[in-house]
Amino acid sequence: MFATYKSSHNTHRLFFLLFLTAALPNLSKSITHTGTENLITNVISWNKFLNESLKFASRTQLDRTPESNSRYDFIVIGAGTAGATVASRLTEIQNLTVLLIETGLEEELYMDIPLFANFLQRIPGLDWMYQTESSDNYCRGMIGRKCRFPQGKVMGGSSVINYMIATRGNKRDYDNWAKMGNFGWSYDDVLKYFKRLENMMIPEYRNDTVHHGTEGPVTINYPRFATTVARTFVEAGHELGYPILDYNGERQVGVSLLQSTTDMGLRTSSNKAYLVGKRRKNLHVTKLSTVRRILFDEGRGRAVGVEFAKRGRLFTVYVDKEVIVSAGAISSPKLLMLSGIGPAEHLREMGIEVVRDARVGDNLMDHIAYGSLLYDIDQRVDVIANRLFQRVLNNYFMDKVGQLTSLGGTEAIAFIDVDDPREREVPNVELLFLGTSIYSVNTIGDNFGLNEEISTKFTSYRNRRALSVFPILLQPKSRGRIRLRSRDADDKPRIFPNYMSEPEDVKGLIKGIKAANKFLLGTKAFERLNTRLNNQTVPECEKFPFDSDDYWECNLRLIPITIYHYSGTCKMGPESDETAVVDPTLKVIGVKGLRVVDASIMPMIPSGHTNIPTYMIAEKASDMIKDEWGYPIS
Repeated sequence: MFATYKSSHNTHRLFFLLFLTAALPNLSKSITHTGTENLITNVISWNKFLNESLKFASRTQLDRTPESNSRYDFIVIGAGTAGATVASRLTEIQNLTVLLIETGLEEELYMDIPLFANFLQRIPGLDWMYQTESSDNYCRGMIGRKCRFPQGKVMGGSSVINYMIATRGNKRDYDNWAKMGNFGWSYDDVLKYFKRLENMMIPEYRNDTVHHGTEGPVTINYPRFATTVARTFVEAGHELGYPILDYNGERQVGVSLLQSTTDMGLRTSSNKAYLVGKRRKNLHVTKLSTVRRILFDEGRGRAVGVEFAKRGRLFTVYVDKEVIVSAGAISSPKLLMLSGIGPAEHLREMGIEVVRDARVGDNLMDHIAYGSLLYDIDQRVDVIANRLFQRVLNNYFMDKVGQLTSLGGTEAIAFIDVDDPREREVPNVELLFLGTSIYSVNTIGDNFGLNEEISTKFTSYRNRRALSVFPILLQPKSRGRIRLRSRDADDKPRIFPNYMSEPEDVKGLIKGIKAANKFLLGTKAFERLNTRLNNQTVPECEKFPFDSDDYWECNLRLIPITIYHYSGTCKMGPESDETAVVDPTLKVIGVKGLRVVDASIMPMIPSGHTNIPTYMIAEKASDMIKDEWGYPIS
């Protein structure tokens, strides 16, 4: 809705009107009970936020349309987490020119209200609106048996619509990357890039200079709001013997409130961190521009430019050094395949000339959770507040405090080993705690595309006092793939995530469910709240005994919720690895002048959320590119 407005001023006016409409019932009560005092407060607070929004808009990158046949040193495709980082780092070199191409519109300040993460998905123009192919093995409780795959279509990409959860994964994840033949990607190698990107603001961790940085562009902090039940979850974990710790520090296994990419009550996207306020003469950004294909020289051995569409016109621009693809783990393989780099048999089937036969689109990984682990409690929890709505708005607009600073309702986290609870080094399950349920607000359930039967079953939760836990399998064995639907760049790709195709994944998720139940049903911390598991399900699963493995598997296949961690589709590996698409310097194997820099290069998915690792990849890639071309490294 918002992103269809091309004028920044019009967008802000629409945003203001939506809030005004939502607040009208409370507004009339305020006037009745206290005269005009509350109305004046409302107007002042809203005006303050609108002025902040206009100031933010004045500092964003200008939209510059290059003339056809223009030349740049580097062309970066995609201004998401990785693309914004790379473009910014490369243009630190003043005599180096970069064109950054982004399909979406500019980020606006309303998108950076943390609680609004729930409402930014499935907005045409802000989300690519991807969904998977229909399956009988997963997403059986979704409309058409298709999972929805949100991906940001905006300056900042998915860092603008994600839930702002800051995790790095486990040290051994990166050591395993190195063992797979990716020299330079061990934990000791990448730690400096995690530190470089980071401005750690949590006081107790800020002085840990071994593990954290304090001068980077991405601010890491605790959210400004936490419910009492979030602290109860942390207390429950401690009661079970897990340490309360910095999971991005020396150890990962334990419990904590969430670290987040937020600053002063607002989201920190890659766009805000790396591009806003940095209008450099050597950086040109063209928005609302969709790359249709990468161009190669006559010998088909080197990338020489790109063709992109903008407002109904086609443009061709050329590159003197490299094309860098940072379009994300769905769009990057799609673009490579449209350009002739991919599985030869598939490209020929699509009528595309083969430039390089490579396993592009394979190795698709994602983290999924069971989406209906719900608990009733006796205490009211106002993460998503319906009561006192106007006061919540005013508190946020004036001081950036209150419920609107919550990370979409996600609040606390536990990293555990469900096979050996005594294991303290490497977790295999994450428990993500929500101080609400996904059924409490219509929009959240709609984001996942729940079918009518599921939605109807849980309508009572819109006014219930409820909690949720998402058990997440950290190292899934299942692998999916992405393929083209046609040679038309406007067609969405075919996505086959193949969730739970490996029996081990099902077993691990079931153990995760039972571990979550132990936290909320087997501890004194939650006993005080009289926590009860809600075992509502649908007829398809009611035939199985409650709490049996068959019961949970049935429910898992109904509602596997993506955690938006698509990765691996342009796998990094040595040239001897036939499944690798890029080498350890992220160059596309067998093609010159072309790199991929985003989550698609991950050979194995990290044991955590992928946003911070994607920043790290881009920071490291920037150094590798500068070094290769003889420029000084930061």
